[in-house]
Amino acid sequence: MGKIVHFGVWIGIVFVVTCVRTMDTTVAEFEITIISRAEWGARPPKSRVNMTSPVPYVIIHHSYEPDVCLNRSQCEKYVRGIQNFHMDTRGWDDIGYNFLVGGNGDVFEGRGWDVVGAQAGPDWNSCSIGICLIGNFTNKLPPKEAIAAGKALIPLGVEKKKVVTNYTLYGHRQVRPTECPGNDFFKLVTQWDHWKPRNYTTE
Repeated sequence: MGKIVHFGVWIGIVFVVTCVRTMDTTVAEFEITIISRAEWGARPPKSRVNMTSPVPYVIIHHSYEPDVCLNRSQCEKYVRGIQNFHMDTRGWDDIGYNFLVGGNGDVFEGRGWDVVGAQAGPDWNSCSIGICLIGNFTNKLPPKEAIAAGKALIPLGVEKKKVVTNYTLYGHRQVRPTECPGNDFFKLVTQWDHWKPRNYTTE
């Protein structure tokens, strides 16, 4: 088995992440379409805090509610709803996540790479990128398109120098008292590159 090398190129608004396994013929390609805040109709944030990059952690979430969206129009509606809930009900300055991923594989810019999120608690927000796959994945897995896009977003962050090369990957439940990102999805996340065991503790 050869070494896996990641590289990427921008093609318009689509970022193509290519994983090449050297010394054999295995090649996998994922196209990430990132929908900007302006494109999905985001409200302006009440305030922003700049992120100090690159960050050492990536934290994976599910939205729980709403459940999976399967096309861009539906996903945009869900992302706007999540932002409204975070701002109007929770009282946050903006949507909490840095990025959200729809069931069709579209990636939606939340707070983005350069703004501190509200997605993992005060000890983690300023040192992590939070990626939320839209849906309730307690008893099912996200669509394969969402899984591929969510995974491919991480090496993009590394390439853009927003995430350190030797980052640590956690599920939300490992840093906060929550079931997020759902039992079935969390089992899958534990198999991703850079995941490390950690049990949440109040200490």
